[in-house]
Amino acid sequence: MYHSFQVTLTAITASAPRQRAAFSSALAALCPGAPISRASALHLIRCGEDELPELLAAARAAKERFKPGVITYSRKVFLPLTNLCRDYCGYCTFRRDPSDAGAHTMSPDEVLTVARAGEKLGCTEALFSLGDKPELIFPEMRQTLRRLGYRSTLHYLEAMCELVLRETTLLPHPNPGLLSAEWITRLAAVSPSMGLMLETTNASLLASGAAHDNAPDKVPAKRLRTIEEAGKQNVPFTTGLLIGIGESLEDRVDTLLAIRDLHERYGHIQEVIVQNFRAKRAIPMANSPEPTAGEMLRTVAVARLLLPSVNMQAPPNLSAPYDDLADAGINDWGGISPLTPDYINPEKPWPHLEQLRLRTEAKGFTLRQRLPVYPEFIAGVIARPGLLSEKLRAAANDHGLAKLKRTA
Repeated sequence: MYHSFQVTLTAITASAPRQRAAFSSALAALCPGAPISRASALHLIRCGEDELPELLAAARAAKERFKPGVITYSRKVFLPLTNLCRDYCGYCTFRRDPSDAGAHTMSPDEVLTVARAGEKLGCTEALFSLGDKPELIFPEMRQTLRRLGYRSTLHYLEAMCELVLRETTLLPHPNPGLLSAEWITRLAAVSPSMGLMLETTNASLLASGAAHDNAPDKVPAKRLRTIEEAGKQNVPFTTGLLIGIGESLEDRVDTLLAIRDLHERYGHIQEVIVQNFRAKRAIPMANSPEPTAGEMLRTVAVARLLLPSVNMQAPPNLSAPYDDLADAGINDWGGISPLTPDYINPEKPWPHLEQLRLRTEAKGFTLRQRLPVYPEFIAGVIARPGLLSEKLRAAANDHGLAKLKRTA
């Protein structure tokens, strides 16, 4: 056993200089404004604690070349249209079966009430989150939809996006799960942007006991197909990865590369989210380790260097302290609500907006409020005539950010 320990220690000691050399080589190969290679990304994401400041400095410099001096956020209301879902992900506390406590599908009146309350608080985004096609396995959801007068959850979502668009100044941003080409077209008529987290390209997480066991809508190829179809239709799209669900460092890099490949082909990825798993009671992964702060910083920094000209976001309510994420290359804090909780992570409240402003400024950046669609994508949405175009024109200022509203 002593001999085995000596061999292992010798191997680690010998590999350390090689790892440092590989890191230094990858850092030296950085070309301003150009994305790094897979090999460089793998060297950088494995960097040691003593090398992390150099990685963060490179990522922050890349962010500053892309969008200097500013970090944005979207002031939103979170609308959990239905928490019934046919997927049973090992990390999710949002989803419910119809018999579970807290199972709920919002009525049109509830949707409008929350949207109007958010409007009074200066919100510009109505974020619709919902389970993926729950009517396919739950007769209770089919009954609810019949009572409401809709054929499917997606038909109901479409109608609620149109209701919010027509009756308020908020702009819908739906996250409805997998979508066909037809449904992307339909939802794009009532929302300026939409989203679907890729999460990972590692299909082995669909195996029994893994994070995506019994989650048919989490097949990576299917999710990539939805994101690609949005690209074919020039729909501004938000996606990203979820770290800490059983994937490897190579998986994280490959997930980012899959997103980069689609963006290089279609130019429609408006935002990439790097989100960290948080353990909770009463989930299959309750005892799974959460990603460390260092892992989060490394992943965000490498994401920025892989995608130097794409908006990069990390949720501030899932990291403590969240300030350091500003050093890792993000240029956006994501959606923050002054009204509604984060229904996906209800135990993690949003930071107060004044606190967020002060902490952002302490890092050397100005905080600005954006719309659910980023400024560089607005022209394409406005080019489509109709109510959506009119509402978006009215909501955007001359820089494509949110017109500041006088709040109640």
